[in-house]
Amino acid sequence: MFAKLKRMEKFDLVTNIIVFFLALCFLLPLFWLLTNTFKTSPEIYKMPPDILPKKWFTGNLTELFQGQPAFQWIWNSFVVSFLTSLFSVLISALAAYGFAKLHFRGRTVLFVLVIASIMVPKETFIVPLFDVIIGLNWIDTYQAMIVPNLATGFGTFMLYSFFKDIPESLRESAKLDGANEWTIFSKLMLPIVKPGIGALFILNFVTAWNDYLWQLLMARSKEMKTLTIGVASLQQDINPNIGLRVAGAAVAALPMLIIFILFQRYFTKGATAGAVKE
Repeated sequence: MFAKLKRMEKFDLVTNIIVFFLALCFLLPLFWLLTNTFKTSPEIYKMPPDILPKKWFTGNLTELFQGQPAFQWIWNSFVVSFLTSLFSVLISALAAYGFAKLHFRGRTVLFVLVIASIMVPKETFIVPLFDVIIGLNWIDTYQAMIVPNLATGFGTFMLYSFFKDIPESLRESAKLDGANEWTIFSKLMLPIVKPGIGALFILNFVTAWNDYLWQLLMARSKEMKTLTIGVASLQQDINPNIGLRVAGAAVAALPMLIIFILFQRYFTKGATAGAVKE
């Protein structure tokens, strides 16, 4: 027994060492990004590089927020990401509830089609979607960046397992008490699947925040660009200041890092709750 415990301790030690080095590999680029934000261009190109800036230089951030509409880019990213996540979660929850709890003709076929849509790359629909947006005269508007991303097969599939695990007896009891389907969905079912909704909201928010291709096609004016597109546009400017580009990348990455740190517990709980069978 003691030999078995020793083997387990050795295994845990090796596992922890491997996880530590993997975490270090993932954190080093982020550390490089944040420290180079406060370096001048010659310091960034210096070989061998300094681990920390000899003098903390804030000129890159000053140029980013005073020379570029960075605050507007951040606001655009927040509006697009928040509204996309909010309405996408609502639509996914309604669809998942319908597939999991309601009985109607063609339910299985429709659900299979929804799941199959996950395997189709978004780039496949870019040309027809672009034609629709032009026809609606939505180019360079918020709705052009939000509406096409509202219905997702992944969100429906993710919440489907949460609704499916809820005992049917709860729904039947609510019906006997006179509740209609909307009351059952909003007052009874949604609070139960709250962990899954929270996890899906975070996933959708991060995805919308980091979206590049579609927002690049939709945002034509400099004021309508999101932070991701705005930072990428700095690469096209004739500006030798690499520190400005690094600062832009750091500002774009920092909100997602903060959100993940603050809501990591809720995300992990929501992502695993639907997979546990009682």
